[in-house]
Amino acid sequence: MKLLLTNDDGIQATGLNVMRRALQELPGVELAVIAPDSNRSATARSITTRKPLWVEEVEFGDGAKGHATDGTPVDCVRFAALGLVEFVPELIVSGINHGSNLGDDITYSGTVAAALEGIVLGIPAIAVSQQAEPGVVDFRAGRAWGAEDFEEAAAFVARMVEELESVPMPRGTLLNVNCPAGPVRGARACRLGKRIYRDQLELAEERDGRRRYQIYGDTPGYEQEDGTDFAAIADGHIAVTPLHFDLTDQAGVDDLAGFDLDGLMRPAAREV
Repeated sequence: MKLLLTNDDGIQATGLNVMRRALQELPGVELAVIAPDSNRSATARSITTRKPLWVEEVEFGDGAKGHATDGTPVDCVRFAALGLVEFVPELIVSGINHGSNLGDDITYSGTVAAALEGIVLGIPAIAVSQQAEPGVVDFRAGRAWGAEDFEEAAAFVARMVEELESVPMPRGTLLNVNCPAGPVRGARACRLGKRIYRDQLELAEERDGRRRYQIYGDTPGYEQEDGTDFAAIADGHIAVTPLHFDLTDQAGVDDLAGFDLDGLMRPAAREV
């Protein structure tokens, strides 16, 4: 299997390298690594369009090599698809992210964005993230990480890759995998939950007629609902959530179909 590994924490991130070593041990896997040269967390599906991109070959210290770029996670997937490496990937693994990507977080996540780009290109993909600390379901991990933090997530995803032909992954669907901190009690298929953000606008500095604000800071929460990725993590289970790119609200389409949209092209009737 031809496989691309990428992330949004940067090519030297511990999570990526633990995942890299686990994938390299799988028989029959041909692995390419293309990742940002530094942290690109929360860049979502941004791409680089107004400047050329630098790429540098990087040695990992165990004989393996990868490519680092000053682009975004989505750019990394595009590089692979457009010929930077010797093959077009048959599977994309994005992660292991330092911090969870649950519920509404996925719309900001560079980790999930890279996997979504695979879906856009018709390539199956897995996004994988690691909860920072027990009880802290946060995507903004700021602590130091050791290799042991990622071992269970890496082993789980490696087995998923090994059994990929039998894992239910409909065409156009990626799997968003989140691993809990602490002992893992099992794995569970679940839906996205609802994040509760507690951001506040705080003035941090004011000088020379300019103001500097902090707007992201407070630890977010989530709605307590059974069957969600948040609930799975809280119960010590690996959360596996299928995601697809179709954002169409079909019920909304049906409602609009019964409305005279053509009428909006006519001048509005004016009362005299």
